[in-house]
Amino acid sequence: MFEEASEVFDNMFKSSFPLTFIVFLPAVLILVSPLPAEAAHEFTVYRMQQYDLQGQPYGTRNAILNTEARTVEAEVLSRRCVIMRLADFSYDKYQKALRQSAGAVVIILPKNMSAMPQDIVQQFMELEPEMLATETIVPVYFAMEDDELLSIYTQTLTSSSSQGSLSAAEVLLHTATANGFQMVTSGAQSKAVSDWAITSLEGRLAGVGGEDLPTIVLVAHYDSFGVAPWLSYGADSNGSGVSMLLELARLFSKLYTYKRTHAGYNLLFFVSGGGKFNYQGTKRWLEDNLDHTDSSLLQDNVAFVLCLDTLGNGDSMHLHVSKPPKEGTPQYSLLKELELVVASQYPEVKFSMVHKKINLADDMLAWEHERFGIRRLPAFTLSHLPSHRLAQRSSIMDVRSVSPSSHYGAGEPPAGPHVDVQKLGRNTKVVAEALARVIYNLTEKGAPGDLQIFSEQMQVQEEQLSAVVDWLTAQPRAAQLVDKDSSVVSTLEYHLGRYLKDVKKHYVKADKRDPEFVFYDQLKQTMNAYRVKPAIFDLLLAVCIAAYLGMMYLAIQNFGVLYSVVRRITQPKTKTH
Repeated sequence: MFEEASEVFDNMFKSSFPLTFIVFLPAVLILVSPLPAEAAHEFTVYRMQQYDLQGQPYGTRNAILNTEARTVEAEVLSRRCVIMRLADFSYDKYQKALRQSAGAVVIILPKNMSAMPQDIVQQFMELEPEMLATETIVPVYFAMEDDELLSIYTQTLTSSSSQGSLSAAEVLLHTATANGFQMVTSGAQSKAVSDWAITSLEGRLAGVGGEDLPTIVLVAHYDSFGVAPWLSYGADSNGSGVSMLLELARLFSKLYTYKRTHAGYNLLFFVSGGGKFNYQGTKRWLEDNLDHTDSSLLQDNVAFVLCLDTLGNGDSMHLHVSKPPKEGTPQYSLLKELELVVASQYPEVKFSMVHKKINLADDMLAWEHERFGIRRLPAFTLSHLPSHRLAQRSSIMDVRSVSPSSHYGAGEPPAGPHVDVQKLGRNTKVVAEALARVIYNLTEKGAPGDLQIFSEQMQVQEEQLSAVVDWLTAQPRAAQLVDKDSSVVSTLEYHLGRYLKDVKKHYVKADKRDPEFVFYDQLKQTMNAYRVKPAIFDLLLAVCIAAYLGMMYLAIQNFGVLYSVVRRITQPKTKTH
């Protein structure tokens, strides 16, 4: 029997290719498998904001991703990782992904965001608040574009776009044979960060001439904000305000060094944290100074509080107030001195006062001076922005740009918010001159409006302003990333200590029972894109193997019949004479 079987197989191999193919087919089907998953690319992704403010959740509530990549052009996005480029991003496409319960959204950003067209930058800045206002369980990530990531996007786009114009059979065949990408994050699910401390700093220059001297408070918040914390550099908002405050501290510390120019005003400088989260640092600082101590400059005789916010660009300056100052008050004197300095020395600047009442029903205060206004302290915010609603105050597009001439045509500014050091220096000079005229009462003494106090050795140093802005924008300064031991805090403390006395740090932590703010981790992760065959390939392969095994089962059950047929086919024909 074995000799006969050997003879049959020998004849099959020698004389019939189809039969040989049938014998080897099961080995091919069983041994062949989808391409092994290989890491096509590993890159860093930055998750969208996740925080709670006054019990209201904001941003994305999920951080885990392990799903197949698609672009928004695909018909089905459910449980897929939707990849978009910023140049093609729109709110409708973003909402389409959310409505179809996408597994995740990855938005690819260009390496140089300041080189993007102005209309794209402006559109995205306006969409950032809307993206954050809607809580979603879909993980939303941002990634910086590189060649490999762009190649993954292009291949995925080709695969997603072609499916809409093919027949059902062609789509099935294309899906089974195409290579796809499985997007996987390495991190765990996000969780609330406990005992996070927001740090603020203060320093002072004491006046001379009595005990009950009036106090002028200068304030700027140092933290930044955008749709993704790790991409929030806050150049204009509010790196410009902090750099101006440090330069004012340097200038007036020189004046207060000499007996002849030591004025009868206390100057209190405050660099606040948590400004982008309803000014939590300022709120706690006021509580500490007004409610929990018997001796504070804020309790005695505050002339006014001047908050510096977004002053690194533009040819306009707006003094935002909650209550118009009355004539004869120090606040009114500051307003008039600002108008005088601008009109006499910088006529190209448009100065105006913007009045807006505090709306306690809003979840977020409009400007930092409103925190002081709630505690009945006279306060303003000075900014080149006419409204608190403008998108550049809270955008990842607010980055430090180099000189326009190095990347752009003549007269063509960089796209998006940026800091113009010359205009920042000019605005600093305006504020310094106006403050000096108030402190030394120069107008009542008959000093002309074009008198320049800060000139020659006392002039504003643009190099210093530029260096501070460069340093501040060298790292993201979102409140969730700047802890009490951060280099941002220690460097600010060092700079304040160079010019001021009694430099102190203040901390605010969320109440454990009823927290006003809650931050979450997993804001920066590593994502892997694995090149894989789609799941339909496994399904089709399994069907083919099952069909073949069924055929083999039938053949074995009817081996006698099959053997006879095969023998007749393979039996050499005898010649007849």
